Formats: sequence, C-alpha cells, structure tokens
Amino acid sequence: MLDVKFVRDNIEIVRRMLRNRSSELDLGPLLELDESRRRMLVEVEEKKHRRNVASEDIAKLKREKKDSAELIEEMKALSQEIKVLDQGLAEVEQKFRDFLLIIPNIPDKSVPVGSDEKDNPEVSVWGEKPSFSFKAKNHWEIGEDLGILDFERGAKITGARFTVYWRQAAALERALISFMLDVHTTRHGYTEVLPPFMVNSASMQGTGQLPKFAEDLFKIEGWDYYLVPTAEVPVTNLHSNEILDEADLPRCYTAFTPCFRSEAGSHGKDTRGLIRQHQFNKVELVKLTRPEDSYCELDSLLLNAETILRELGLAYRVIVLCTGDMGFSSAKTYDIEVWLPGQETYREISSCSNFEDFQARRANIRFRRKGRNRTDLVHTLNGSGLAVGRTLVAILENYQQEDGSVIIPEVLRPYMGNMKKIEKVH
Repeated sequence: MLDVKFVRDNIEIVRRMLRNRSSELDLGPLLELDESRRRMLVEVEEKKHRRNVASEDIAKLKREKKDSAELIEEMKALSQEIKVLDQGLAEVEQKFRDFLLIIPNIPDKSVPVGSDEKDNPEVSVWGEKPSFSFKAKNHWEIGEDLGILDFERGAKITGARFTVYWRQAAALERALISFMLDVHTTRHGYTEVLPPFMVNSASMQGTGQLPKFAEDLFKIEGWDYYLVPTAEVPVTNLHSNEILDEADLPRCYTAFTPCFRSEAGSHGKDTRGLIRQHQFNKVELVKLTRPEDSYCELDSLLLNAETILRELGLAYRVIVLCTGDMGFSSAKTYDIEVWLPGQETYREISSCSNFEDFQARRANIRFRRKGRNRTDLVHTLNGSGLAVGRTLVAILENYQQEDGSVIIPEVLRPYMGNMKKIEKVH
C-alpha cells in the first residue's frame, strides 16, 4: 500500500505510474473520498471541542447552583450529531483505505517503461542450450512414455490441471525440494521455515493478494482461510504487526510449500503438461531488510535462485520486467527463464522482486533503528528458489536421451539413492 501523504502530495506522479503500468484505475474517487474525509474530520473535531467546552460550562453552572437544563439538552443533540458524523467518517475512512489497497506499487526509477512482456529487456544469459541428434520431446511426452507423469488420473481424481507423479518423478520432485532447501540454508544463509499451507484474509491483504486478486485464490468455504498461492504470503506475514530490531536485519527465510492457484484468466493457456497447474510445489526465498539495503539484497536473492539452475546445469536467461508487465505489489522484478528444448523457448522459473515498503505498510512490519526512538517500515523481497515442478520439467526436457530415458543431474543423485538415469519400468 502506498503512503497516503505521498499519494496526496504527488498525485501526478501516481497517475503517471498508473499509465506506465497500463492501469485504467481512476484516482478521482480517491481524491473525493480524501476531501470528504478531511472535511468530516474537521467538522467532528469542531463539534467535539464545542461539547468539551460546554461540559465545562455545565459543570460550572452546577457548582453555581444555576440552571443548566437547556445546555444539557443542547449537548445531547450535539452528541447525537457527533455519533452520526463518527459513523459516517468511519465509513468514508474504510472506503478510502479500501481504495488505497487497489493502487499498485510505484516502480523503481530503474524499471524500464513498457506495455507488456515484449518490452522486457534481457539482462544476462547463462549456460549452453543442449543440442540433440533427434527431435526433442516435450516433458509431457517424456513423462507419459516413461510412465511417471499421469495427467489422466490427475484429472480423474480431481480435475483439469492436476497431475499424479509416479515413481522416479515423485522421487525427483522430492529430491529437488531437499536439494534447493539444503543449498539455500547451508550455502546462502537462509533460515528454513515450514509454515501453514492455509492463511487468513489479513495475511492475503498484507502481501497484496487481497482484495484485488480474490478470483485467483482458493478459499475454504465457511472459514476465513485460503490455500496459499505461494509461501511468500505466510512467510512474509510471520512478522506482521511486529517491530524488529535493526541488528536482526536482514531476516532471510526459505520455505517449501505446495501452492494453489485458480489460474483465472489463463483459459486455453498451457493446457498440456506441468507448466500451469492448480497445485504445484515451490521453494520460496523471503527477505526483510533495511530500506537502504534492499536493492543489494535483491541482487543477492537473484543470484541465490540462479545458483540452483547453475548447479543443475540448466541454461537460462534473466530479464527485468517493464512497468506494464510487473506484478501489482512489486517495485522491481527480475524473471529467470529456463530453456526448454522440447518447447524451443525460455519459460519463467523464478520471479525475484523488491516490494520496498509496499507490503510492510499493509502488514505493519517495522524495525527500530539503533539509538533512535522512531520506527521505520522494513523493505520486503521474495523470489522462487525455484518453482519445483518447472525445474522437473526443465530436467526432463534438457536431459532427455534418444532411447527415452532421462539422465539425472549429478547433484541430485545423492538424494535419489545414487540413481543415474530414469528409465521406463517394464
């Protein structure tokens, strides 16, 4: 959420930001609400002041044994007016806050202006794309031929965009989760946490999923619980409504969770395979930092995520998202895209974002600077380290062999009983 004072004092900057983000949000109603809110606040305060003065006058009349009945009646009427105004003010303030919650974050000055994904500049490229003496298959063909990915049974027991993993695919998914967590905790210094896989609406609001993206979420009927769309939500909110010590920053957390998304608006996209599922696993990286450190920490977080792909020997590129393609809460985002030879394209496998104080203001996460009484908002960051299912996809497509088998990357073999190759079980 943006700072109210910033919006009020920099309305043209906010309007330009919305245009750059290709947003059609009209700020007119917000300005009207703000004007009504301030006018009503002045009126309420004036009436409360009159009531306070009158209370003193009534007390004085009573001490002097003088008639105060008329003034008392007048104050009863005034108190009723104040009650009505207070209720009206509360309603306006709620509408004002609700409107603030749907304004996206201000992009950092370094973010390129653009309208969509075609305007995302490439930042770097790593690794060599594999070459094959045969026509490379898509991962769903490989998985079905090996008997390790079962899309038909996933659809039967649940529905579309759900998959059953058999044998080596299940083991490979589990190996990837353990490998990623081990790298991030032992080499990158993150603290591992296993949060609940359901969160309340306050947590969803804190990280920006609510109210704007309600249709993308799975809500538990009859409860104020949602299935997590990403570990970013529970992990960031671990410190909601808390004041941290400056000496304890940055806080760096990594977490594995399944993720649940309705994929609203993706009808007809990636209907085959594992790329766009309603349920998928992800290892998340979350940081809470001092404002002055957050962009250095973003670079570090990005490198941490890249390390996983390098260890797995998977070619990838990094792009920076332009203003028209970046997420609602983000101030700056890098996407890591892994090369998929079966599809002959790069596909996103991680988004690494700095939200600055946008989420911290919503979730009320602050820190106290050493030697100062005041508190400041932290900056929050997060990124996938990595999306596990998409990493499995990349391994199947990049390490496929002509005989239909798949070589297991060396770093994963200790996690899979030293298995070197996935072959069809007859």
